[in-house]
Amino acid sequence: MDNLAGIRETLAAAPDKNTRLKSIIGGSAGNLVEWYDWYVYSAFTLYFAPIFFPSGDQTAELLSAAAVFAVGFLMRPIGAWFMGIYSDRRGRKAGLTLSVTLMCLGSLLIAVTPGHDSIGVLAPAVLVFARLLQGLSVGGEYGASATYLSEMAGKDRRGFFSSFQYVTLISGQLLALAVLIVLQRVLTPEQLSAWGWRIPFAIGGVLAVVVFYIRRGLVETQSFKNAQGESKPKSSGWALFAHYPREAFLVLGLTAGGTLAFYAYTTYMQKFLVNTSGFSKEAATEITTLALLVFMLCQPLAGALSDRIGRKPIMVGFGILGVLFTYPLFSAIAATNDPYAAFGLALAGLLIVTGYTSINAVVKAELFPAHIRALGVALPYALANTIFGGTAEWVALKFKQVGYESGFFWYVTIMIGLSLIIYLRMRDTKHHSHIRED
Repeated sequence: MDNLAGIRETLAAAPDKNTRLKSIIGGSAGNLVEWYDWYVYSAFTLYFAPIFFPSGDQTAELLSAAAVFAVGFLMRPIGAWFMGIYSDRRGRKAGLTLSVTLMCLGSLLIAVTPGHDSIGVLAPAVLVFARLLQGLSVGGEYGASATYLSEMAGKDRRGFFSSFQYVTLISGQLLALAVLIVLQRVLTPEQLSAWGWRIPFAIGGVLAVVVFYIRRGLVETQSFKNAQGESKPKSSGWALFAHYPREAFLVLGLTAGGTLAFYAYTTYMQKFLVNTSGFSKEAATEITTLALLVFMLCQPLAGALSDRIGRKPIMVGFGILGVLFTYPLFSAIAATNDPYAAFGLALAGLLIVTGYTSINAVVKAELFPAHIRALGVALPYALANTIFGGTAEWVALKFKQVGYESGFFWYVTIMIGLSLIIYLRMRDTKHHSHIRED
């Protein structure tokens, strides 16, 4: 029966070029808006932290806001579990549509919530609830979008097309930062701190409504259709860890160092440049934005390279360079007051992280058969992301608060080193892929 299923999958008609391209663009556009909504919180933390957590101490206010950012990540494994199963049973398209609906609700809720001065402790409580909704959404978004893009891409260009999962993820960050830059130019600092920070959350809610209608028009993947005819256990958390424990823990291990490094060089870098290096908020935003732009453009290049030489060499390269240069790069950024030097150093770190970000989606998708692929990609990733990515800012600020900021640099280095061991020991998924359809 399994052999017949494999033959059917292999011989299934591949989507035509226009359908494939339209589906990848549609899925990617939705991913961009989802991550814009998620990262707007981080981009505007410097402005709204005093509104929800007034204390008079900038590090303490940022620490409280970072804790809420981390709390949002606690919901991601639940979202990954629920919507991973939903996407495996009801379709990738259904999972993508549901996730953007939840993100829309969370963004609009943050946009209209009064501050601490108006409703007291209820303000941070509502903020936490909204982030929980967004965490649920993003938890399901990653697995559904990574699976959808990987299944829609042809086998010879799977690395290239799946890299757009992080292109749009980074684009979401860039869009959030671009909105911040525009508002910094249009509004006074007082206006931005008082009410201007609400504008980007309102924009995100409206964009999510548009994406909802785009995703309803997507076609379903052939991998999902083929899996419906197989007599295999339904997707569930128990089935994942009972039948595919090695693959699930492999995703946990290869994600840990990569996701920590990604959040260290992206969401935390803006605060690091202000709170440690001494740059203004505006300068830090511009440095981060330009570095992220170059970083984004490099994703398809590394993805295409993986289609030629394999996934493993790319990840191993990230691991080795990350271990060697994380501490020196962060130490140099902390000591510089030259914006050009800060940009070059931050970009160097991001280019190293490209070895993980550009291909992590396709590597995870290639590890699992179609009937449990969305859950297999989403749940172990979300667990690692919650533990290491979601707490990155909080851990960094804690190290700073206790007077040992360089401890964070060592922490990132060690976690990349542990993931490197996984990269060295795993098989190259390009040559051992479970995605059989072209």
